[in-house]
Amino acid sequence: MSTELHGSNMSDDHNDKHGHSHDDHTHNDHTHNDGDHHDHDDTHGHDHHAHDVGSLGVAVFTVSTSRSLDEDPAGDVIASAFESADHAVAVREVVPDDYDTLQSRVDAVVDRDDVEVVVTTGGTGVTPDDVTVEAVDDLFEKTLPGFGELFRRYSEDEIGTRVVGTRATAGIVHGVPVFCIPGSENAARLGSEEIIVPEAPHLAGLATRPEE
Repeated sequence: MSTELHGSNMSDDHNDKHGHSHDDHTHNDHTHNDGDHHDHDDTHGHDHHAHDVGSLGVAVFTVSTSRSLDEDPAGDVIASAFESADHAVAVREVVPDDYDTLQSRVDAVVDRDDVEVVVTTGGTGVTPDDVTVEAVDDLFEKTLPGFGELFRRYSEDEIGTRVVGTRATAGIVHGVPVFCIPGSENAARLGSEEIIVPEAPHLAGLATRPEE
């Protein structure tokens, strides 16, 4: 099983408790300057959230060779975060740390009608069997560098300079936002509750918006 840098024990054992509070990582000071879509909407008086997807279908993949769905705290946290925001978990699987298997599963679910966002947890560290980033990166049609940057910025408060070993990433695959976060329960809560769930409806809407 792979190890990753996040939380007090910096591993995928999922035993960490999330040390962040919403006071620590509030979105109130977070401004959205992420490109031409925002400028275009503001210039023409359009509703910034007009294209948001109201109810998302999410696929959650826990990347691990030792976990099961019965013992998957990180996956539980991600699923709960989406369900609490009135979204639905369409796919929930544990996938081994295998490049081909993970890539094929992500590639398959993004074409499902009931999946508008994908989240993987685990396999984003620096050990030889951490292959999530490589497997999913080859599928990205567009990358979302701001996600990894923001995730690491938030994580720095907890783990300091060891954040350099956290390779959280995100991108668009066939019009579907795909987020890859570390495998600890702590990282899953940070990534899903504070970043992914708030932003996924907007990103999913933009990724499928017809050309104007």
